[in-house]
Amino acid sequence: MKYFQLTLFFATLFITVSCTKETNKKITDSKDYNAFLIDLENTSLKDIQADYSFWKQKLEKTPNQYPYSAKLAAANSAIFKVTGEIEALKEAEENLLFANKKTNYNNAGYLRSLSKNYISQHRFKEALALLKKAEANGENLQQTQFMLIDVNLELGNLKETGVYLSKVKNFKSFDYLIRISKYNDHIGHLDKAIEYLEASLKIAKSSKNTFLMQWNFTNLADYYGHAGRIKESYNSYLKALALNANDSYAKKGIAWIVYSYERNPEEALRILETVTAENKAPDYHLLKAEILDFMGNSVKKNIQEAKYLAKVVDKNYGVMYHKYDVLLYADDVTKQERAIEIANQEVSERPTAQSYDLLAWSLYKNGQVEKALEITQRNVINKTFEPEALLHTAFILKANGRVAEALKLKQELIESIYELGPLAESDIQNI
Repeated sequence: MKYFQLTLFFATLFITVSCTKETNKKITDSKDYNAFLIDLENTSLKDIQADYSFWKQKLEKTPNQYPYSAKLAAANSAIFKVTGEIEALKEAEENLLFANKKTNYNNAGYLRSLSKNYISQHRFKEALALLKKAEANGENLQQTQFMLIDVNLELGNLKETGVYLSKVKNFKSFDYLIRISKYNDHIGHLDKAIEYLEASLKIAKSSKNTFLMQWNFTNLADYYGHAGRIKESYNSYLKALALNANDSYAKKGIAWIVYSYERNPEEALRILETVTAENKAPDYHLLKAEILDFMGNSVKKNIQEAKYLAKVVDKNYGVMYHKYDVLLYADDVTKQERAIEIANQEVSERPTAQSYDLLAWSLYKNGQVEKALEITQRNVINKTFEPEALLHTAFILKANGRVAEALKLKQELIESIYELGPLAESDIQNI
């Protein structure tokens, strides 16, 4: 199962790459990143925790001071970003709900903050409703419009996304550039996406904002990987780590390069051990499971999948890991009906081509190949550039006797083996 998939800006970015653009060779060097894998003191987390304690004490002394709740929520959210602790994200939600109730949902800043929290939880429709209220409020309208771009793109509302992009158009604005970049990546204009993100990096550097530079380097690394520029991708992850040695996302990106491009699963697992020691996000276990599967170690693979399942049983995660659940359950004959059920929920909540692909794939794995093809033809083909969806489409087409169409996708999929991972290679060759 191909579990690994990187995400961008609040929600998720994808690494897709043509392995024909570079000859596979060793481009990483453990000397470059070993210093970031030792047991480092996370000073940024300590600072966040100190901030959290400060506002918590203030709120305990004056419980009705809702601005303190908003400050506490900001600290909660920062803790979640660093550690992956879902409890921190849910506590942030509670604090933001309190602040919004106290202001009768009429403070645009608090509405945006709660919306951002819901985006992190993949509760996009609820986030959109809050942003519409903030838009009507009008306070700091441009910040609301930027977030409306984010949410509409996540929901697949491309027309609305374009409308809001036109309202905030400013090629000297970091906030605009990162969004027009994401939009261009979404519609398949990768060169433009890279160009805009490189421009936003210049702004981040000039502002000397470490957080923005770190974010920019990791997301630019994703795009470089997407374009087959693996060396540049690797170097960008290293630059992010130089700014923050505890950047789990950057370490994960390097681990993927080592595994998928260099085919060194042992070293990739060594890197990931440090990631899972500092970040509790469940999907890291699925990446480990995939690598162990590639190594032929089914026992340890099953252990990692069990660790994932043990975490996501926590109701606090809500729908955050539904995609991974569908892919995992679809391969288990005892859980395929559950996979279809979850995929239908995803389509209802987030009717994107990717969600429909999950539904089609779960139906295909359940033997309902004709229904899978119907959904794929209507909602997936020519509506997404994601290699995983193309792979699923090829299998569905072939199962329905549409072999010639499946073979047309084969070459494109061969060029996307880096993103799909080594396990997909034999599947692609058998199309």
